[in-house]
Amino acid sequence: MSATVSHAPRPSGAPYTASRARRRRGGTWLRGTAITIVTLVFALPLVWMFAAAFKTNVQVTDPSVGLWFRPTLDNFRSIVEAGQIVRSMGNSLLVGVVSTVLSAVIAVPAAWAVGRFNMHRTGSLILVARIVPAISLLVPWYYLFARMGLVGSYTVLVLSHMFVSVPLIMWIMISFFAGLPVELEEAARTDGLSAFGAFWRISLPLAAPGTATASLLAFVFSWNNFMFALVFADDRTQTVPVTLFNFISYASTDWGGLMAAATLITVPVVLAAVLGQKYLVAGLTSGATKG
Repeated sequence: MSATVSHAPRPSGAPYTASRARRRRGGTWLRGTAITIVTLVFALPLVWMFAAAFKTNVQVTDPSVGLWFRPTLDNFRSIVEAGQIVRSMGNSLLVGVVSTVLSAVIAVPAAWAVGRFNMHRTGSLILVARIVPAISLLVPWYYLFARMGLVGSYTVLVLSHMFVSVPLIMWIMISFFAGLPVELEEAARTDGLSAFGAFWRISLPLAAPGTATASLLAFVFSWNNFMFALVFADDRTQTVPVTLFNFISYASTDWGGLMAAATLITVPVVLAAVLGQKYLVAGLTSGATKG
């Protein structure tokens, strides 16, 4: 005789579903609040800088003048007529583009070789180059470049920026190349391509997002670099960070001109980030996984 076991009916899932929905809404609200706070923290200095660029020096230093004021273009007019900021932006653009392109030409194939052939010791040396503070090399650099007659030239600025840009691009691209399927290169080698041919025709096009990401970061570093330009540049090759520093004097500070110049030099970097946003996001995410 078999006994029949009866199961109690399961309670309705409605309370559980409602509780989970409330937790989900609470988590969404907390994430939205956190994102808003972080955005405000990072955006407020930029908003203040942009607003101050259209104020007079008296309005900039007056706490009672907020975002409601009569804007003026005198700050932009004065710095453009002076000519130094325009020349400095041209210098920064020249040095940034040349150093970034040369660094990418050197670093991308080197990163492929390190990532594909497991050259771990070379990767460790690259990490050491990233760790060494560049300020510790300024004195020997200045001595060597002065003996070669390069101080004050564009060449010394490009070379000094490449000291940071090459390891930076290599360090980003090593993990990116390591994440690309090696089977694609093996198939290309089977079809008769050399190792470098497989890199040039297969891996390099696939690594375009990572290359764009690394190059953009290297250009931003070059554009913002102050220390190398302060030591190695002269009045003819002066870049924008040093020009901004010149707005600050012992007696007073031209806050309106300083904010106008800061606004002008921020625009190219913002435009580069916006135009390369698709490649930037793809490069940062693609190199994070392997397979």
